[in-house]
Amino acid sequence: MLLDRIGMRVAVIQAPMAGVTTPELAAAVSNAGGLGSLGVAAMNAERAREEVRRTRALTPASFNVNVFCHRAPERDPAKEAAWLDSLAPDFERFGATAPDALSDGYRRFQDDPDMLQMLLDEKPGVVSFHFGLPEADQLAALRDSGAVLLGSATNLADALKVKAAGLDGVVAQGWQAGGHRGVTDENGPDERLPTMALLAALKDIGLPVIAAGAIMTRDDVRAALDAGAIAAQCGTAFLVADEAGTSAPHRAALSARKTVMTRAISGRPARGVENLISTRDDSAAPDYPLPYSALKALHAAASAKGEAGYGPFWAGTGCAQAQPGTAAEILARLSP
Repeated sequence: MLLDRIGMRVAVIQAPMAGVTTPELAAAVSNAGGLGSLGVAAMNAERAREEVRRTRALTPASFNVNVFCHRAPERDPAKEAAWLDSLAPDFERFGATAPDALSDGYRRFQDDPDMLQMLLDEKPGVVSFHFGLPEADQLAALRDSGAVLLGSATNLADALKVKAAGLDGVVAQGWQAGGHRGVTDENGPDERLPTMALLAALKDIGLPVIAAGAIMTRDDVRAALDAGAIAAQCGTAFLVADEAGTSAPHRAALSARKTVMTRAISGRPARGVENLISTRDDSAAPDYPLPYSALKALHAAASAKGEAGYGPFWAGTGCAQAQPGTAAEILARLSP
């Protein structure tokens, strides 16, 4: 069984939330019998190696390292300039100036041989992919290193691609899940399947399925397992862990009961707490990850003036149910 191969005693995976996960969080979850995860998509290979080594120093157990396999953005100067112009009043409100141009700050795993080499060298145990899959030779190298490989899917078609690529399991990301939607084509149609409907669609795929989305309690985990999943991946539940790198404003925002799926923050659909940026019209947003560069500057300017309403506060629909504690305590509360 896949969980035995990973060394998991508890059928719960802590989601690899880039910007929030820490070595302390990932190690604590793995040490307690689940599978901890690091999200390294925003890091270069050198920084990611440091994070992986810090995690390894804290646990002998396997942990997951997640990378992004998005398509490269199509640059459209006029569209990008218009987006920056639309943000100018917000910058002016806080005595700041919008950037002159948008920048691509997230290197695709497909184009990052140093990140691949880091994973081959450090051997975290599990490697997972979001937004698509790496090149075949990258997958072959990781497989030969002994890594368990997981790919995300929001529909049957993408799950079948994960299976065809020879991965070991698929993370079924329901519509309620927080953070970036794992669709391959961010501009294409989205079936918006909730977690349980997605599990039903994948039940005969012939590949171990991990459920993600709206899983906040032990009963939620049990329901996912009863629906055919081998484990549950939980992100929002761990945002309030003592070991998480979640900012104080982000933690406070989780008490809100409304989340929104938006492209306004990064250019890709992602679910977070409703705020000043997530409610903006996102129809003209440039391709991922270009809007991020302006949003981060705006969030910094606004935060300096005491306004947290521009934060990319990712969270799933069950965010108001998140209960603080150590990672081990949260895992125990989720353990089926």
